[in-house]
Amino acid sequence: MQHHLKATSPLNEWLSYLENSHFKAIDLGLERVKTVAQELDLLRPAPYVVTVGGTNGKGTTCRLLETMLINAGYRVGVYSSPHLLRYNERVRIQNQELPDLQHAASFAFINEHKSQSLTYFEFSTLSALHLFKQAKVDVAILEVGLGGRLDATNIVDADMAIITSVDIDHVDFLGDTREKIGFEKAGIFRAGKSVIIGEPDCPHSMLEQAMRLKCAVSRRNADWSFTQQAESWTWQNVDKKGVKVRLENLPFCDIPLPNAATALAAVQALPFNISEAVIRQSLREVELIGRFQTIKSTQLSTLAELTNKPVEALPQFIIDVGHNPHAAKYLSEKLTALRSRISGKIIAVCGILKDKDATGILTPLLPIIDQWVCVSLAGERGQTGESLKQKLQAIDPNVNVDIGGLVINGVESAVKKSHKNDVVLVFGSFHTVGMFLEKARIIE
Repeated sequence: MQHHLKATSPLNEWLSYLENSHFKAIDLGLERVKTVAQELDLLRPAPYVVTVGGTNGKGTTCRLLETMLINAGYRVGVYSSPHLLRYNERVRIQNQELPDLQHAASFAFINEHKSQSLTYFEFSTLSALHLFKQAKVDVAILEVGLGGRLDATNIVDADMAIITSVDIDHVDFLGDTREKIGFEKAGIFRAGKSVIIGEPDCPHSMLEQAMRLKCAVSRRNADWSFTQQAESWTWQNVDKKGVKVRLENLPFCDIPLPNAATALAAVQALPFNISEAVIRQSLREVELIGRFQTIKSTQLSTLAELTNKPVEALPQFIIDVGHNPHAAKYLSEKLTALRSRISGKIIAVCGILKDKDATGILTPLLPIIDQWVCVSLAGERGQTGESLKQKLQAIDPNVNVDIGGLVINGVESAVKKSHKNDVVLVFGSFHTVGMFLEKARIIE
């Protein structure tokens, strides 16, 4: 397929080629990708590079950091994964996605000059670095795809490494204890450089690695902390000179507070001048797609047609891409707060990949959700609705659960069971939410 692709070929043809161009989907090890990056001079994509790792909260932390830097007048590139609807979401420059043609041209450049076979993620990472270099960004923010030590983003020597949280995920690749996972995630640390740790219960393996490399470490509850009040929150640290920085009456934002606080810790350690006014403005502005996001009723017309219900009779829709126990605990807190404001019931349309800890995800949500519709996800990592239903019943034999076929069928079935005062939550995976947004034509 490779021979006929050009810089002007459609992006979906390129993506299909990338998916099939290497013999393994995940091929851990940095030799191949680093060799190509050196040949193409992509190892310094920007004057300052921040790499963000962690089990949860990477995307939200990147988003707030990006917002603060842009508002302070810097030119910023962000590389993140996975995407919800379009590949273009993976690369942002000045908070804008790039047109298909720019991605295709970048793939063509790498494809033409590469001396090694690359996986989809490696190709994608090199392309992001190439696009950042072309755009002459001041700061590149790289979100780690998997783990840290062996992730393709780790070919770049970052000036700052951020670890948002450490929990057990991707056991097949990263190990089954927090110490092993901590070691893998600490692989993004570099000698003498800044390390920001947002995980309150930091594994020893991670701290040992930071000490071995003599990193400048800034840790939650040791160097900085945050507290939540009824209407606002406070962030404080003691900087190295013993001077206390204290930011009070901060506005709540759309992202989980621990991640917002971690981004603030990063800002304090950056060699840039970011004012308190910019921090406050950024907290008010930051937006995130797919994290406890309410879908506007004006976007639900396709769903109204599919279910023969007028838009005004449809329930409220919330989407959430959380897909591990840590994210599910956060989701359960948000739903508990929502419960006091609604008169109807909460119906969950849930699809989870089979390599995820479904029991750990479902358990904290069981007491809050009134009705479940389990849906099937396609692909080799997909899990059937039937299998998910059995996992729910294993935790609670009396659970109110149906099987809903594919995501959009499950959503239709939930709408038919619902009243306008109800809430339908679509969650469990990027794939679940992505399929819903695509089939219901809810494009931002």
